[in-house]
Amino acid sequence: MFGFLKKSGKPEAAETPAPAAEPAAVPAGAVPAPVEAASPRASWAERLKAGLSRTRQQLGGGLASLFGRRRIDEDLLEELETTLLMADCGVDATQHLLDELRRRWKRDKLETADQLQQALSESLLEIVAPLEAPLQVEGHRPFIIMLAGVNGAGKTTSIGKLAKYFQSRGKSVLLAAGDTFRAAAREQLMAWGERNDVTVIAQEGGDAAAVIFDAINAARARGIDVVLADTAGRLPTQLHLMEEIAKVRRVIAKAEPSGPHEVLLVLDANIGQNALAQVKAFDGAIGVTGLVLTKLDGTAKGGVVAAIARQCPKPLRFIGVGEGIDDLQPFHAREFVDALFAPLPGTRDDADA
Repeated sequence: MFGFLKKSGKPEAAETPAPAAEPAAVPAGAVPAPVEAASPRASWAERLKAGLSRTRQQLGGGLASLFGRRRIDEDLLEELETTLLMADCGVDATQHLLDELRRRWKRDKLETADQLQQALSESLLEIVAPLEAPLQVEGHRPFIIMLAGVNGAGKTTSIGKLAKYFQSRGKSVLLAAGDTFRAAAREQLMAWGERNDVTVIAQEGGDAAAVIFDAINAARARGIDVVLADTAGRLPTQLHLMEEIAKVRRVIAKAEPSGPHEVLLVLDANIGQNALAQVKAFDGAIGVTGLVLTKLDGTAKGGVVAAIARQCPKPLRFIGVGEGIDDLQPFHAREFVDALFAPLPGTRDDADA
């Protein structure tokens, strides 16, 4: 069902249930096609492993060639450094990992490359584990989540997936179409609303802050648990737009003095190290409290999680590894590291597994 605000800012007198979504009626590119499978749906662990395959090929393929052919020496460690950098772990995290490996090599008297790979896995887990902090939405009703990010990061799509995630946990959800700049953003969010059968508060143009303000009041009146507020994409270098999003945050605080209760920055994993600059810029403007890392299935730069952990350690609330509605899930460090170091298809270890 939809709540739709006209240009006047006044909601329609009554809210009517939305009809079931028809594939032909969905605007092109608005909502990804549902995942079709003849066999039972793969587990999240299996989807995560598949989604990280490119990073695993970059990281694991390099490690396999290194660890499979010789004993530990400085030359091996230097080649390992290149492999980690190619996976976009970043200079800081890479240096930290190598220093830790050298200490463990000497302290634990590691002799084989397999032992070194196990030590690397454990060290990487130590780095990324502090990012694990699943989002809890209890304590406020409505719990207001503001989402921000650059154009193309997958922000609006992530909102649709988050709506499904919270619904699956028994929460009622309302979407605020605060991206009033991009022409198809409102329609895209409304398509997600129809797909999830949740209310969408939208407006034909106008001020993003006003749309979100009205959405919060509507959620309060209807006893909604979670408000997901979309905002227009912007680059950190667009100072006037960064000030505009800061205004949106201030307006949310006027509508609900305790809000926003979470400010999520959506990052595209394909940008690798550029993610660090985005985190710092958006954090300075709106006080980022958590991250959503999307499109990990389309990049070999999954090592950026380690770079984030070392240089701007914001809680990594969710990661996305596919286009399916269930392919955005909370980040769990052990699952992530295990998926990165899983045997590559066709290897002897994979066959043994």
